Amino acid sequence: MPAVDGADELLRWFEREGPDLPWRRTRDRYAVLVSEVMLQATQVARVVPFYERWMARWPTAGLLARAPLGDVLAAWHGLGYPRRARNLHLAARAIATTGWPDRLQELPGVGPYTAAAIRAFADGEPVVPVDVNVARVTARRWPDGLPDVGAPCAWAFGQGLMDLGRTVCTARAPRCASGCPVRPGCPAADAGAVAEATPPGRRQSRYEGSMRQRRGRLLGAIAASGRVEIAVDPTAAESLIADGLARRARAYLLPVR
Repeated sequence: MPAVDGADELLRWFEREGPDLPWRRTRDRYAVLVSEVMLQATQVARVVPFYERWMARWPTAGLLARAPLGDVLAAWHGLGYPRRARNLHLAARAIATTGWPDRLQELPGVGPYTAAAIRAFADGEPVVPVDVNVARVTARRWPDGLPDVGAPCAWAFGQGLMDLGRTVCTARAPRCASGCPVRPGCPAADAGAVAEATPPGRRQSRYEGSMRQRRGRLLGAIAASGRVEIAVDPTAAESLIADGLARRARAYLLPVR
């Protein structure tokens, strides 16, 4: 392992402490895409059972592409942000029809981060996908830029950065003095300026009583019983119809086909 400004310590820490997550056992592009879409704004522990059920049911893009969108949305229910499921379904259809594009961001729902994650965690390219955890660790420990660990270590380095930001170098209670493998030489910790070096976070809107919650309740009712009366929440129902996440049949919302 390279001895480059804390990189070797992080790699050794990840080798010891990195959890055995199911998407870390594969380098399949589709599996990595599924995991990365599910992990957007969702905690790892919550994603694991959804990912395992999903991959058991639809282990390839072709199988997902042939599934009715209503079934896909029902399987997604509980993860939140159902547009992610719709975009994943659209991406699977595109892959099944024409293959993976050279420019991954041409796939529905795939932005710069997800494209980088596929390149790093499936293709083995020496790139580091920068999510909010990686951005925070970088700003504190490597403000002048991440060390170049080279292709052989890039996968483990990227995964280790994410784990470090998620469990040790957290936003509100960083464990600088207990358990941080890259604490020696950390400019933010050395200067006593960890908070000042932390990038501002995006404040999440209140969920209780929100349109997100109301839409989720209707989708949950559709998943449970196959339909729900539009009159239960007409505004949320119309929002789901407009987004193509449910369809109207007289006075009812039904799954999309």
